[in-house]
Amino acid sequence: MKKHIFLLICLCLAGLYCAQAQSVEDLYTKTEVDIKMRDGVKLHTIIYEPKDKSVKHPVMMERTCYSSAPYGEGKFRNLAAYGPYYEARYIFVFQDVRGKFMSEGEYDDIRPFIENKKLYKKEARNIGNTDEASDTYDTVEWIVKNTNNNGCVGQQGISYPGFYATMGALSGHPAMKAVSPQAPVTDWFHGDDVHHNGAFFQSEMVAFQPFFEYMASNRNVRYAKDGKRPQFKFPELFHNDGYSDFLKIGTYANITKAYGDSLSYLRTIREHPNWDEYWISHTVTEGHLHDVKPAVMVVGGLFDKEDCYGAFATYKAIKEQSPDTELYLVEGPWYHGAWTREMTEFWDKIYFGKEAVSEYYINNIEYPFFAYYLEGKGEKPQAGALVFDSGTRSWNHYGNNWPLVCREEATPFYLYADGSIGTDAPKETAAVIGYVSDPARPVPYRGTIDSRTSLNYMIDDQRFASQRPDVLCFQTETLEQDMSLKGEIEVELMVDISTTDADFIVKVIDVYPDGFSWRQELGIPRDSDIAVPQYVMGGYQMLVRGEVMRGKYRNSFADPQPFQPGETTKVSFTMPDISHTFKAGHKLMIQIQSSWFPLVDRNPQTFCDIYSCGEDAYMKSTVNIHCEAEAPSMVKLPLVK
Repeated sequence: MKKHIFLLICLCLAGLYCAQAQSVEDLYTKTEVDIKMRDGVKLHTIIYEPKDKSVKHPVMMERTCYSSAPYGEGKFRNLAAYGPYYEARYIFVFQDVRGKFMSEGEYDDIRPFIENKKLYKKEARNIGNTDEASDTYDTVEWIVKNTNNNGCVGQQGISYPGFYATMGALSGHPAMKAVSPQAPVTDWFHGDDVHHNGAFFQSEMVAFQPFFEYMASNRNVRYAKDGKRPQFKFPELFHNDGYSDFLKIGTYANITKAYGDSLSYLRTIREHPNWDEYWISHTVTEGHLHDVKPAVMVVGGLFDKEDCYGAFATYKAIKEQSPDTELYLVEGPWYHGAWTREMTEFWDKIYFGKEAVSEYYINNIEYPFFAYYLEGKGEKPQAGALVFDSGTRSWNHYGNNWPLVCREEATPFYLYADGSIGTDAPKETAAVIGYVSDPARPVPYRGTIDSRTSLNYMIDDQRFASQRPDVLCFQTETLEQDMSLKGEIEVELMVDISTTDADFIVKVIDVYPDGFSWRQELGIPRDSDIAVPQYVMGGYQMLVRGEVMRGKYRNSFADPQPFQPGETTKVSFTMPDISHTFKAGHKLMIQIQSSWFPLVDRNPQTFCDIYSCGEDAYMKSTVNIHCEAEAPSMVKLPLVK
């Protein structure tokens, strides 16, 4: 869910797509059809079918809320960009989901999956039982009957289309053989774009939702097509950098007031501040991923700012709820969707190597998966988790053991009041280290100026935060040997605060050695053509994983509870998986803070409804982290011994 998507949407609506190269038109026929679903709603579908009828072709489908454009006769996608799928002459199917662009119906964010419906019959009693899985079934049924296919259908998609791919895996259609949900939208309360552990990710959603809800709706697309003036004008909220703009906006109540009732999802968030039946019904992993028939390859980015949570959560849920599914996980050192884009060996200031680029992924990982299940070519992929180590810059295969590694090998790393870290429990009887968290001066999420959320923040240099008095830094001695961490991170803090609520942001950081340089590390000569970032890497504090926990949800996401000021309280939560080796000569750092702005909305630090409160609810809080024998604070790391 990024700005380039919105640019794509704008281009679609403006009709600026050009016909692709003649060679594509020579090889493929384009058909646009409105496929009727079992309840009568028609979904606009664009089919690119090879003109060669001498053989039957596999089908690759994407169902999307971001437009199946270009629309219109003679306007082709650049199918050659699909690389090996194009060379193998797949049938390509793109469909606008309900309520988006050229399809009929009403849109529902993360439309709930309906259990126990008859997917394979369009009986009168099942007409109302429609969801994305049944829409997928009805679409596949039409495709296999009306194209020159080999009876094998695959589906893939990134981000929101990744959610539709997950639903495709639940479609139950016998022709659906292989599915790849990539960075899939999964759970908008515990992870992904909207919330992390109940904390609102405001810069993501306030930037994304107005365009997504307004421009992509089928109603407004028709208005634009008819030349009518759009009915809604966006309020002028953003003028400078995101940090100062969001401080000026102030509260969520001010944001919703500015947009009025024009955006339904802003109302949804306000109406459902806690984990309730709405979120449960709109969460994919809440018991729905059982009896998954096709092979599934879940793909994610270890540093994906939008949907880092979703890939791991989807993989683990299918593994637990549908143990007979042929299941694969691929996690690389990528931002959102980077595995299908022209990513270089360097991403920003970090080198990840040749095996991190998209060409390697497509040719060696993704296409062989679909070729095996849809074409019957090649060897069956090795089941289980294939995960990149962002420290050693190498791929590692873990079979089916990946979710177990972190739970069985979690090692407590204790935080000491002198700022050090160790594996021995503290012995002091009274050891506390603290800071003052001021909502008027929140800790920025990165050290540079941005108007929108940066895709680089998850590997950013954290030295800017180390310099602030409201950020605690704990650090090991220089490591004498490599230290590999593989899996979930468990945080267990013993805290006391002077107010009734606070956020707790914990960051796991790799501190590079003094004098470090990529040219020296990689042996790149000065006259090389390789573009090495011009940045002081000596002492670089690379963010490996960061996560927020809204304190009032420490015991229950459904039943928030205030803190008792001054009372020592446990705050524990789990951070998404990592796969990183801290090399010998580096250091491990843990940072703790109580704001991460404007990535995360400001916690007023008083127990209240944050979505309706005023500025008078915001106050400073003294936050103390206990590092003593009776109340130790620790981060349990998935240390590979």
